[in-house]
Amino acid sequence: MLKEFREFIASGDLIAIAVGLIMALTLFDVINSLVENIINPIIAAVFGKPDFSELTLDIGDGVIKYGNFLNALITFVIIAFVLFLMVKLYNKVTGKVDEDDGPSEVDLLTEIRDSLNK
Repeated sequence: MLKEFREFIASGDLIAIAVGLIMALTLFDVINSLVENIINPIIAAVFGKPDFSELTLDIGDGVIKYGNFLNALITFVIIAFVLFLMVKLYNKVTGKVDEDDGPSEVDLLTEIRDSLNK
């Protein structure tokens, strides 16, 4: 059992997952810093507040804190955009390029055949 456990720990998949997790956690810190140190000061300059956490809506005895939702939404959009850029860069570096939605080779050959038959 100990031998199997060592093989499991030393397997490349587990190491790759661990590296990916560490990179993701580090990226999360970088993006949070981007939001807190760059985006929020821009928001403060435009709206007069460093973030939207103070925005609330009072309904009777309840309080809806929609400002916290706006902060989370802004962070999500920034994270999604950074990940989008990273995937585009990865695809460019590895040569994986999205093909356009043009006709396939079979469609083109069918058109040529039809044209020749006419």
